[in-house]
Amino acid sequence: MDDLQRNANKAIVSHAFFRLESALTIALTILLAFFLPSPLPGWQWWYWVVLGGIAEALIVYTSITDVRTAQWVLAAMVREQFDPKEIKTPKYRAKVEQALEYRDKIQAVIASTPTSILRTHLRESTSGVADWIAHIFTLALRLDTYERDQVLRRDLRELPASIDSLRKAADTTKNLETRQQIDLTLAAKKAQHENLLTLQSRMQQAELSLEQTLAALGSVYSQFQTIRAQKISGSGAKNLASNIHDQAQNLEDIIQAMDQVYGRS
Repeated sequence: MDDLQRNANKAIVSHAFFRLESALTIALTILLAFFLPSPLPGWQWWYWVVLGGIAEALIVYTSITDVRTAQWVLAAMVREQFDPKEIKTPKYRAKVEQALEYRDKIQAVIASTPTSILRTHLRESTSGVADWIAHIFTLALRLDTYERDQVLRRDLRELPASIDSLRKAADTTKNLETRQQIDLTLAAKKAQHENLLTLQSRMQQAELSLEQTLAALGSVYSQFQTIRAQKISGSGAKNLASNIHDQAQNLEDIIQAMDQVYGRS
């Protein structure tokens, strides 16, 4: 998430320079310097450039330091990086949308918290929330891929009958070479079926983890509100950040386990 924050900082600066007010200021400065170079005795055309430069600097400064602007830019970047439209299965796409909504609400709580050490602690806690969003998006993508993988579903459905048929063939064949071929095929089919069952189990765990994390995000949102409303010390925010980090690590472990099994399947 450090890369995301760095990119967000660049985007905030870029937004400051290219926002409508900035463009109008630059355009007005050029027009005045060109068409009205001396509106007053002793006025030099480059005075407009100096005034325009001061106005532009103020626009950029206020844009960079404005909390709401930073919140809007970062939210737009998060939605671009974790675009729910990439997920085709409606139920998983809805989960990502819900996670992004929770994130936006948490950011709104921080933005409305008066400038203080508490707001600093709350903002530091959101790095873990960003990790949650990334993991939720990854889980949803994996589940979406699995949900729409008809080949895996067909194999999972048909393999038991195929294995049973090979077992019967192995029991009845008299030819040693044929028996060896059947045994090799049977072993491969069994391994494939075991991998598919393991993958199915991992996907069920992933779906539960997705639900649990969304519920946890909702809980974090309410905790942020409580910390702000009751003006709890920074230790409360730090404990919350630690819990968020632990949950993010658990999600990462699940994703790695899913990828390992999916690769074998």
